[in-house]
Amino acid sequence: MNLQGVKQRFGIIGRSPLLERALETAVRVAPTDLTVLIQGESGVGKEVFSRIIHEMSIRKHNSFIAINCGAIPPGTINSELFGHEKGSFTGAMGERKGYFETVNGGTIFLDEVGEMPLDTQAFLLRVLENGEFLRVGSSKVQTTDVRVVAATNVNLESKIESGKFREDLYYRLNTVPIRVPALHERRDDIYMLFRKFAGDFAEKYRTESISLTTEARILFENYRWPGNIRELKNVVEQLSVLSERKEIDAELLVDLVPQIKNRLLPSKQGDLGSGGESGFQEREIIFKFLLEMKNDLSDLKSLFYELIRTNNLTLPDISKIKSVPNHGFSGDYFIPKSYESDLQDPGIPVFDDGKPIIIHGKDVASYHDSEDVEEILSLEEMEKEMIKKALKKFNNRRKDAAEELGISERTLYRKIKEYNIQD
Repeated sequence: MNLQGVKQRFGIIGRSPLLERALETAVRVAPTDLTVLIQGESGVGKEVFSRIIHEMSIRKHNSFIAINCGAIPPGTINSELFGHEKGSFTGAMGERKGYFETVNGGTIFLDEVGEMPLDTQAFLLRVLENGEFLRVGSSKVQTTDVRVVAATNVNLESKIESGKFREDLYYRLNTVPIRVPALHERRDDIYMLFRKFAGDFAEKYRTESISLTTEARILFENYRWPGNIRELKNVVEQLSVLSERKEIDAELLVDLVPQIKNRLLPSKQGDLGSGGESGFQEREIIFKFLLEMKNDLSDLKSLFYELIRTNNLTLPDISKIKSVPNHGFSGDYFIPKSYESDLQDPGIPVFDDGKPIIIHGKDVASYHDSEDVEEILSLEEMEKEMIKKALKKFNNRRKDAAEELGISERTLYRKIKEYNIQD
């Protein structure tokens, strides 16, 4: 089965190379009996990977059980996993089979294996090495044929250094490692997951699916999502319930999900999540400016190709261009081989039609002097330029300019004073 088929079968959304690498590893290791250690942050879907490994293995018709090692008290985890004999401890009114006995022939998924007590780790190591275990309170050795898939959201190597995890068990579990990427490592998948969860909610409750404006989507994709897919699904369901509008803009998104402002992008205030309402409005100006820059670049590109088409121009054939060292300038020039020997000055490269690529020197009268214009990289300058453009567009009508920028008139007045923008 190809990766697309695996995604459809197990409901996995995303095209991230990191995600596909993890899926490919899971599919390749599934037919074997090798022990697998799945690593990743909480909420990334590690249990889904354990089910992929089980369902695509020869054990798929046998039992599968998922156990959260961190949720079982240390005093009872040995009994849960390996069983106990009658009277082996207070309250043991009869014998009990453990999971390694009842799931014989199947797969056990040990989630949060890093929280397992040290004595239990020793018992687990014995099972992995030779398939043997002892019930609590028994001296009779029993055997089992269970495949173990473990998962952790902590650094086990750090636990080994602090003496809280056995090094030999770590290497035994880590026969085949699978790292499931966090959501902030696969940002291109965030909007796809949003649409999936929004559609699922709408279908379940027979309502119209919510959507995001461009600005709201920017906020959505740049939030870190510490709870990963689990948190994303909860937020989508929260928005679907609480929003009175089906199209959610940035302002409504921040109002309903305030933590969405905690972004990974830098700003003069450090974190773009700080600054309150005023900080958010200022960021909105920058986002609008960036979007307008993108549109301007698209228009420029269209104009360039239109000029080529209407003037019957052609682009040079790059395959006929040769790179040679420049003579005092940064970078290399490109000179066609056919003209290399005819050039009086090899520092002036030409195309095959004889026209120079780069003209330098003040003696060339057909070209005017020019000056380099430094690109504006400052966020403050970008914000200032955006305000100027809005004021010019509406003939200094501040109310209209503020509406265009998506901020209050009071904020616009403050920014005009701050940047000393003349009417």
